[in-house]
Amino acid sequence: MREVEVVGVRVEMPTNQPLVLLRETEGTRYLPIWIGAVEASAIAYAQEGAETPRPLTHELMQQVVVALGDELEEVRILDVRDGVFYASLIFASGAEVEARPSDSIALALRAGARIVCTEDVLDEAGIQSTREEDEEVERFREFLEEVAPDDFVQPGE
Repeated sequence: MREVEVVGVRVEMPTNQPLVLLRETEGTRYLPIWIGAVEASAIAYAQEGAETPRPLTHELMQQVVVALGDELEEVRILDVRDGVFYASLIFASGAEVEARPSDSIALALRAGARIVCTEDVLDEAGIQSTREEDEEVERFREFLEEVAPDDFVQPGE
């Protein structure tokens, strides 16, 4: 397993589809995962540390875990099949729950849990960084400083 960090979320054009971008903490690969608009907003809110007047779904999930006396220790991105990623939530109690990576990442950011990915997933779906891509990631980080979670809400939602 390789530890990854969340670089951020963005909307990919021209498809207008959000994605979360992860990066190896000890390596040069990036892992883009297509996600839904709601999950993109949840991840962006968590990265910003934004307070909401009432708990959003992932905040509620974290509060339930704590209320039950447990703690999310780790998110594991385990597999990718036909472009679909699979993950598990690993709790201090030993419980393991299958979950979508997007939900898992949003929860991990709120819980302060680490995110890891199998070498196989990084080999199959990861993108090797080049100097040009590093510059693109830096532009992406600058973009993230200007974007708000509400920017990911699609018309009609």
